Amino acid sequence: MNAKVEAPSELKVSKDRRTLTVVWADGARDAFSAEMLRVLSPSAEVRGHSEAERKTVAGKIDVTIRDLQPVGHYAVRIVFADGHDTGLYSWSYLSELGRDKDARWQGYLDELRAKGLRREA
Repeated sequence: MNAKVEAPSELKVSKDRRTLTVVWADGARDAFSAEMLRVLSPSAEVRGHSEAERKTVAGKIDVTIRDLQPVGHYAVRIVFADGHDTGLYSWSYLSELGRDKDARWQGYLDELRAKGLRREA
């Protein structure tokens, strides 16, 4: 199952609010666009409660990160400029996202194309 992931040593939002860099305890870094974090949010609003309920979120190419709010010692809530704030990004989810970033992003792009949706608003 999921191994416990140590908390990052730093979470850093870029000056333009479009990128979150996660610096892990071992010095490794993952950089995520705000768009990617928004469209792959772990929230029930996006993921649903089953695969059939999962939504493909389009039109978020220009979304930015408004705020980061710590949640205990295991996660961060990301508040996006479009008002979305219900996803809790656990350290294990961010670690998985970093590991599978290219495949998950390509899957998202493929879904958009298949559904006739666009990244632009």
